Amino acid sequence: MTNTVPAKTSTSVPSTTGRHLPAMLAELGDPDDRIFVIADRFHHAAVASMTLGISPISLLQAWQDWMLHLAISPGKQQQILRQLGRKQTRLAKYLLDCTLTGDKTECCVHPTPQDHRFKSPAWEKFPFNLYAQSFLMTEQWWHEATTGVSGVTAQHERLVEFYARQMLDMFSPGNFALTNPDVIQATIREGGANFLRGFGYMVSDIMKAAQVREEDTGFSPGTNVAITPGEVVYRNDLIELIQYAPTTDKVQAEPLLIVPAWIMKYYILDLSPENSLVRYLVSQGFTVFCISWINPDERHRDFSLEDYLERGIMDSLDAVETITGSKKIHATGYCLGGTLLAMAAAAMARDGDDRLQTQTMLAAQVDFDEPGELGLFIDESQLSFIEDVMWLKGYLDQWQMAGAFQMLRSQDLIWSRMVLEYMLGQRPGTSDLMAWNADATRMPYRMHADYLRQLYLNNDLSQGRYKVRGKDVHLEDIHVPVFAVGTTTDHVAPWKSVFKLVHLFDTDVDFILTSGGHNAGIVSEPGHPRRSYRKLFYKHGGPHPNAQDWSERAKVEEGSWWPQWCDWLKRHSSGTVQARSVGNPELGYPPLCSAPGTYVKLK
Repeated sequence: MTNTVPAKTSTSVPSTTGRHLPAMLAELGDPDDRIFVIADRFHHAAVASMTLGISPISLLQAWQDWMLHLAISPGKQQQILRQLGRKQTRLAKYLLDCTLTGDKTECCVHPTPQDHRFKSPAWEKFPFNLYAQSFLMTEQWWHEATTGVSGVTAQHERLVEFYARQMLDMFSPGNFALTNPDVIQATIREGGANFLRGFGYMVSDIMKAAQVREEDTGFSPGTNVAITPGEVVYRNDLIELIQYAPTTDKVQAEPLLIVPAWIMKYYILDLSPENSLVRYLVSQGFTVFCISWINPDERHRDFSLEDYLERGIMDSLDAVETITGSKKIHATGYCLGGTLLAMAAAAMARDGDDRLQTQTMLAAQVDFDEPGELGLFIDESQLSFIEDVMWLKGYLDQWQMAGAFQMLRSQDLIWSRMVLEYMLGQRPGTSDLMAWNADATRMPYRMHADYLRQLYLNNDLSQGRYKVRGKDVHLEDIHVPVFAVGTTTDHVAPWKSVFKLVHLFDTDVDFILTSGGHNAGIVSEPGHPRRSYRKLFYKHGGPHPNAQDWSERAKVEEGSWWPQWCDWLKRHSSGTVQARSVGNPELGYPPLCSAPGTYVKLK
């Protein structure tokens, strides 16, 4: 950060160490009672270090709710006992059929399409097929036992079913060497060398977890990812704004600002050259700007969600307008960045700020009534627990967020990985997407508490209760054309939850439902194999579509959705102009350093 910086920017985060303790104590109310509150918060933080940040009280309440209501429901008790008897009978018949007819016996139960634990042909052989069928039927029975109990709250039912599944996953026959046919075959074939390699991988992972050494993924921002040419043209204590160098003689008149999520590094949108969305947009003749958020630490503890809006989006819009001279700007938000963009767009519409030409929402929610499996970790007990953890440190650490995300897909991210690496001794190579996923960030105390409580818990934004600059914002004030993308297997922002913006914005919406998950569905470059999408055009004033009905009727288009988006942006642009230089030194925005900048490299 040694380059000359415009007077309105800050080259470093101001030291806040001196005000941390007074600010922390001021939150605790009556000075006579502070010692008791501090004792509770320290204790909660200590417990969280042993529970991956999950509130044991929240979990206990859920199990208690389920057990007490089940205890007074003799009908449900008899129902699940009858189901248990039927499954045992079916399993006994399956065993008899296997004995008489061999391994070609029809299965009692088939795994879900997302469950790949038993896809190997070796699981079709006796006795491994019996192990798999017994486990799957047990899993199915526990699902039936933990759901449909009258009187249990929906949140508690989801929690009980989820944690029952997590515990069962631990005991899958695929997780043990003596009951996994693939591990047995590999051990015989290699004479046990697979276990020696696996032990080495396990020791290496333990050392990384203990921070003895950092993992070398082979990917580094500015070296082989995040290498689209550009310059940092603005910097404050929260963001660096990158402007990318044009590659065409003519560009669209309106520049494009990208607001990525701050929960991970921005370069998910600028990975390798062949799958970089930023590079693709530049090649299509857009003047592209992208925000790179700082990786916060204890100095940022008091940064609020509104700070992210003001110092992130609003400062960036000012910079883009001044640098390009354009009074209109295409704005794009990804994940949390899209949610923040919706807040900004609603506030701008309320205040008569008409700088947005269009608004694009990539896997971004504005209604959190059905937030998906992440909602499992959101209730008053859980949030109070997390807030105490963050209050002590000033931020939420990467490992705590990673633990929650891994639990959502424990089959793939925990148990299957352990079998593959530690028992089979196979460690797949790291991709650019995997390396980005490991390059995690922290969350400031104030901002993350605001986000979880006001959006996830209270759903204030969709209900018109969220305040920006002290006044409520209403999503129905958004009238600019909107392009939105949901992904079919998204665990973070389920596409039906994303789809609700069609009903909340008072404008035309082009909605794309693309194959893939939260990240892979967005990083879906032309030529990527097995990619497809459906599209909907909603005309403002017409009848609102039902998400499920539309998805079942919509025609499936093969390929990437990127060209559809670019065509839409061009249709909503006012023409082309001569390609612009990077930065504008005369107006106080000289290039400060080359992309990807300095904030993306902060650990």
